[in-house]
Amino acid sequence: MSQSSAPDTRPEYVDFDVQDFPGGLTACLEAILVATDRPLTAEDFSRVLAVDPGPINAALESLAESYSDRGFELRRTARGWQLTSRAVYQPVVAAFVKDGQTARLSQAALEALAIVAYRQPMTRAQVGQIRGVSSDGVVRALLVRGLVREEGLDEQTHAALLVTTDLFLERMGLQSLEDLPSLAPFLPDEDSALAQARQELSGQPESPDPAQGSPQGEEE
Repeated sequence: MSQSSAPDTRPEYVDFDVQDFPGGLTACLEAILVATDRPLTAEDFSRVLAVDPGPINAALESLAESYSDRGFELRRTARGWQLTSRAVYQPVVAAFVKDGQTARLSQAALEALAIVAYRQPMTRAQVGQIRGVSSDGVVRALLVRGLVREEGLDEQTHAALLVTTDLFLERMGLQSLEDLPSLAPFLPDEDSALAQARQELSGQPESPDPAQGSPQGEEE
């Protein structure tokens, strides 16, 4: 029998060497990936297989590349490695999983989730202030789904602070919050923002030509 890469630290329940199996380490990794229902880190594989994390990461990277033309992919997320359907096939998978049932987040929940993602940490009240409506219900829904969680308290109000979870990153296909798309392309330019601010403060539409004077009347 060939020697394990970590024979001195082998757990009692590991009475095998990965190289004794057809396909070696790579095939062993695939077998575990198919069986698991959660993301696994290189350390998780290392503990189970008694192999150092370095070779495991290299094998996982190679596997991910080998699946480039398949309907699934080996994705590395904030929580670890996991086999998942490729994003382009989402309509096909959704049709199978939902079978006509709607399981999407509501528009209100999506708004609240986006606010937390980009402005975290923040309280429920702050989310509601930005949306202009109480958001307790949608925040509870996000908490139940595991997309946000409470972490710490606001120094002034002592209200619970909301942050996104690793599950949120996984569902979005992101490794960190730094990978969130920039909001800059969706923000108004400076002139438009100033015009809108003046209009809201005055309660009147912005005059396109100062020489024409202010429009008559105010909007209700």
